[in-house]
Amino acid sequence: MPSHLPQYPLRIPTETMDKLKYIADRNGRSANKEIEQLILRRIAAWEKAHGPILFDDGFVPRSRT
Repeated sequence: MPSHLPQYPLRIPTETMDKLKYIADRNGRSANKEIEQLILRRIAAWEKAHGPILFDDGFVPRSRT
């Protein structure tokens, strides 16, 4: 069944992608799941420093429009 999750094309240098795939492989993940984990860690760090992201300031992500 096709995924209905938002997609985002990522353009990064080949060397960076190769290193990411190396790390993902060592962690038993796909590159996509490794990127997802990195993003989740960044969000957690942001929210720890600034508080929860609530979207109550008028910001509307494109994925919700």
